[in-house]
Amino acid sequence: MREMQELSAEQRQGRGKGHAFRTRSKGFVPGIVYGGNEAPEAVTVDYRELERLAGKGTFLTTPFTLKISDRKTRVIPRALQTDPVSDRPIHVDFLRLPEGARVKLAIPVRFKGQENSPGLKRGGVLNIVRHEVDLRCPAENIPEFIEGDLSGLDIHGSLHITDFQLPEGVVSTIRERDFTVASIVAPTSVIEEQRAAAAAAAAAAAAPVVEGEEAAAAPAEGAPAVGAPGAAPGAAPPATKAGAAAPATKAPEKK
Repeated sequence: MREMQELSAEQRQGRGKGHAFRTRSKGFVPGIVYGGNEAPEAVTVDYRELERLAGKGTFLTTPFTLKISDRKTRVIPRALQTDPVSDRPIHVDFLRLPEGARVKLAIPVRFKGQENSPGLKRGGVLNIVRHEVDLRCPAENIPEFIEGDLSGLDIHGSLHITDFQLPEGVVSTIRERDFTVASIVAPTSVIEEQRAAAAAAAAAAAAPVVEGEEAAAAPAEGAPAVGAPGAAPGAAPPATKAGAAAPATKAPEKK
């Protein structure tokens, strides 16, 4: 559970850009407190204190006890407006958190068990699909982060939201599917080898194939015909032209 922090504020009477400018020139940041069953209330917060809290990176998910004069109100920051040039805080919004209230927050994701992951030991890479997960949390039980265990996870293995042990009363805003938060993917070298092998197989499949065995047996152009001079011994004699008489066998001479 995230620890409740205290922040002092003062009531702000004036409204408008002119009053906001004078407030900032005195070292304060104008803000508004809204929600619950009460009307919105204009306040001012010390600039240095607000800048220190905002610099931690968890300002928008941290509940505060806002001290306004002699009253204390439980709130959570909902928006922090900054100057586009200097990045200094110029306005802040707080949402009241009455008893039993629930709030939707983007909670950071962390991981453990890297040393017990077979996939990471084999050179796999942790691919974080969601660095934050939108959760609906009770005001009394806002987690600082949720943690996933990578122990036993091999290459191509995944962690889904149901693999995370959420605090009591905390639920995902996405209820209709078990979405992936992180996975272990193969190292780049393995992926490149697989792509190269696939490309070689595709090239081999696309190569022309000679159909039939006749083409392999056909003589090349200009090669001697069967039975012609220079042909292999024992080959059949060449065929004669149509209508031509075969040469007669010469009889032996009488003595």
